[in-house]
Amino acid sequence: MQSTIVMVNLFGAVALLLFGLSLVKEGVTRAFGSRLRAGLARGTNGSLRAFATGLVATLALQSSTATALMTASFVEKGLVRSRMAQIVLLGANIGTAITAWIVAIGIGWLAPLFILAGVMMHRMSQSSARQGGGFALVGIGLMLLSLELLGTATEPMRESEALAAFLGMLDNAWPVAMLIAAGLAFASSSSLAIVMLVLSLSSAGVLSTGLTVALVLGANLGGAIPPVIATLAAAPGARRVTIGNLVVRGVGCLIALPLAGLYADMLQSLPLPRQKLPVDVHLLFNLAVALIAWPFSGLLSRMMNRLVPDEEVSETGPRYLDDAALDTPVMALSGATREVLRVGDLIEAMLLRTSAAFNKNDLGELNDIGKMEKQVDLLQQEVKIFLSRLGRDGLSEEDGRRSIVIIDYAINLEHMGDIIEKGICEQIRKKVTNGLKFSDEGYHELKNLFDLTLDNLRIAQTIFVSRNADLARHLIEVKVDVRHMEKRSAERHLERLRDGLLESLQTSSLHLDMLRDLKRINAHVASVAYPIVEESGLLTESRLRPQA
Repeated sequence: MQSTIVMVNLFGAVALLLFGLSLVKEGVTRAFGSRLRAGLARGTNGSLRAFATGLVATLALQSSTATALMTASFVEKGLVRSRMAQIVLLGANIGTAITAWIVAIGIGWLAPLFILAGVMMHRMSQSSARQGGGFALVGIGLMLLSLELLGTATEPMRESEALAAFLGMLDNAWPVAMLIAAGLAFASSSSLAIVMLVLSLSSAGVLSTGLTVALVLGANLGGAIPPVIATLAAAPGARRVTIGNLVVRGVGCLIALPLAGLYADMLQSLPLPRQKLPVDVHLLFNLAVALIAWPFSGLLSRMMNRLVPDEEVSETGPRYLDDAALDTPVMALSGATREVLRVGDLIEAMLLRTSAAFNKNDLGELNDIGKMEKQVDLLQQEVKIFLSRLGRDGLSEEDGRRSIVIIDYAINLEHMGDIIEKGICEQIRKKVTNGLKFSDEGYHELKNLFDLTLDNLRIAQTIFVSRNADLARHLIEVKVDVRHMEKRSAERHLERLRDGLLESLQTSSLHLDMLRDLKRINAHVASVAYPIVEESGLLTESRLRPQA
């Protein structure tokens, strides 16, 4: 029964430490997420700046895994070179080691103060940044409190004969000890948590110096695995960064483990407090790895290029929907906007192809329309799923409105794609297959409406990005012109039918159907303008005139 209580206390303290780490990461991301990401992207122009950027970002986020994933996403987008990314992660590894050292210096008595200050800051402020800072302070307080609980939980282990026997076996099998620690670090997604656990066991006097070194090495090795798993489905550039970091830590552990006994003797001869030995080993190991690996970062980058070669780029999937940006709504909305602009470009390409097929009677122009329409469907679905994952927590009212506008425009673009593929393309096929010809007047009316539709789509793309109220108003006015053009063209077509013009008789249904579909596309195009005009107070609820 006593052993069960000890294990519950131990795992509960570790869980509290992990929860505190997650609060710090969430709070810092809310408060400084966009600036951290921008700084990480900009701070990689030189080796020293890249190293410092990785170190500072990890100290702020309390997570080298988060820094690794952000860096990998920048490499994937071409914003950070692969060699600089490897140096960023060397800094990140030292950042997490410094965090462990700071947490272990004996300031646990400040835990209630941090928690109180964090709760007050979160409750008393409406600012998202200040609330995020409050979250981070609470997280730091919980981390310090968890260390006190870890120390209390490990005290009874000194008298445990079973634990002494188990650790005695591990003391004669350092590779096994390292693998166990690596597995725990991987399972908890935190090398810091396992180093803190080792710190508590070492302070309780149940670990030898050599075993302490082996366990800390295992924590470092296991901490490099979660980023690799998280980027398995990412582009090759992102995978190279995380795999390279794992290789560096793995080689460092393989070199250091056989010398653990020698390191233990050296550390015992140094004037270092024994109770802080694990965090000292953690910091010294990462400093040594950084100093040795830094000159070989270029070689490592080239080796990763050969190990993880570039794949053939797929044009169908999303390019700008970065899961790592979901913690920062502004960045996520920016990526979604770029993706929807890409959907608009696909619609423009579809309209250009159908217009060319209409003008030249060439069905070859329609060959890729079906494939492009499927891509439009896929991208708009991915955008909706991506933005739905933003959730409501931490999302400002303005960001929430912007998210709805992006989804609405994506849906309208998808409807345009359906109309082009299932409507206009089929009508053009009938015209070409049956050898039909529009009258000169009818042809020019449809051609002008095609050209106007393309111009309106380009204006809509500009409005979607710029949110310009004058352009939005102009687009809505042009929609009225399109309605008048469609009506006049239909009336003139009926006049030609009454005059008995053979060409109009043969193409009557095609002419009217194409007019209707182009008008529908323009209605969807104009939809992007309505939220902007409504915000400006220029939109009435109905076009109906008030009764006299």
